Amino acid sequence: MLNIFSAIALTMLSMGCNSNQSGQNSDSKTEKSTSAVTFDADKAYNFVKAQCDFGPRVPETPAHEQCGAYLEQQLKQSCDKVIAQKAVLSTFDGKNLNATNYIGIINPEASTRILLVAHWDCRPWADEDLDESKRRQPVMGANDGASGVGVLLELARLMKEKKPGIGVDFLLVDAEDWGKTDDQEGTTWALGTQYWVNNPHEANYKPMYGILLDMVGAKGATFRHEAYSHEVAGSLVESLWATAADAGFEKYFLREMGGAVTDDHVAINKMGIPCIDVIDLRQSPTGFFKEWHTTHDTMENIDKNTLKAVGQTLADFIYSIE
Repeated sequence: MLNIFSAIALTMLSMGCNSNQSGQNSDSKTEKSTSAVTFDADKAYNFVKAQCDFGPRVPETPAHEQCGAYLEQQLKQSCDKVIAQKAVLSTFDGKNLNATNYIGIINPEASTRILLVAHWDCRPWADEDLDESKRRQPVMGANDGASGVGVLLELARLMKEKKPGIGVDFLLVDAEDWGKTDDQEGTTWALGTQYWVNNPHEANYKPMYGILLDMVGAKGATFRHEAYSHEVAGSLVESLWATAADAGFEKYFLREMGGAVTDDHVAINKMGIPCIDVIDLRQSPTGFFKEWHTTHDTMENIDKNTLKAVGQTLADFIYSIE
């Protein structure tokens, strides 16, 4: 396993599509007139910061417990129904973690549904920190965790103000990041998602598809096509990236293949729900942003422009579904 998500051979294979890597500033581009809602990057940023203000959200810590209560409260303010799914999860190093997955439901009566996913916990060890003395310190997880949750909380708030034409389920999963670095099978990661897959919040739960957000707030983010996502739901990947292009976010959503990443979506795909991963993939030693799994994954590296690109793209995509 190359890193937390088993990024495998992060070679960038061109797909023959035009991608904007020139650094052209598309952040200030006015959103297309067909946008049904306007994603507020300032509010998303504040949701990210609020999580980090508790400290690293490592399971079995006060910060984790306090942040969980905050997330449940925020979902209850926006969603029609909220479920706190409690579980005791066994880790590779012999720990039993008290974990909670939070599910927020919009339009519960709708038969046509989609699933939006992000993990809210933090890695207990900064095992990629250049300073070896800090490698047993916890990771703040501003980007790796809090950014995806922040985008989803802002989307939920928008959906309270203007309901989409479909049902939307928000799944905030716990205990994603307590995995073994050299786990070749990937079974020690995404423990909260694995639990939910075996114990879905609704019997026979089958949305059309799922979209996972992971590391979606860093400066200079590049969202390439994750290989497992493209294999399982290529048309969904193409459609979402096309929506990003229409909204002027081509410099973030690159029409290139990235690596295969063992993330929460893998377990969901095995459940029979096509799920794709919107994840920041880089040409770097780890395959991710340079602060990944270090003590430097903090708020100063979060960019509102990146949050805007991801959040507005998802909003445009969801509100376009009949």
